[in-house]
Amino acid sequence: MAGLWFDELTVGQTFQHAIRRTVTETDNVLFSTMTHNPAQLHLDAEYMASTPYGRPLMNSSFTLGLMVGISVGDTTLGTAVANLGWDEVRFPTPLFAGDTVRVETEVIELRASKSRPDQGIVTFLHRAFNQKNELVASCKRSGLQLKKPA
Repeated sequence: MAGLWFDELTVGQTFQHAIRRTVTETDNVLFSTMTHNPAQLHLDAEYMASTPYGRPLMNSSFTLGLMVGISVGDTTLGTAVANLGWDEVRFPTPLFAGDTVRVETEVIELRASKSRPDQGIVTFLHRAFNQKNELVASCKRSGLQLKKPA
């Protein structure tokens, strides 16, 4: 099991996730079409050539999912009960096909569950950066996490 138990997490603990991912045009097209998002900013290179970005943007929902997904192996794999929500989701810098994403995660809050004595609620702050070390995404994610068995 790669994930950590609730009891093994501490506020301020930071993870520099080893997994990195170069995102591709195929990722963007597949994700956008699978989720029925026909926005020109993701799928129309000719249209985007006339914008300040000059090329299609990676779908922000893909970026969010990738950022959280990269974090799972080090934090919640095998110890998560449920994802409770995402807050303060931000995309301050565009992500483009060909960019390489790296992710860091910080534990920002822990509290024992009042109704489930074998579980606790953890809040993570996830941050994703491109190869230029520019912040491309961030979010706070709360989850229900198992405590270490007795």
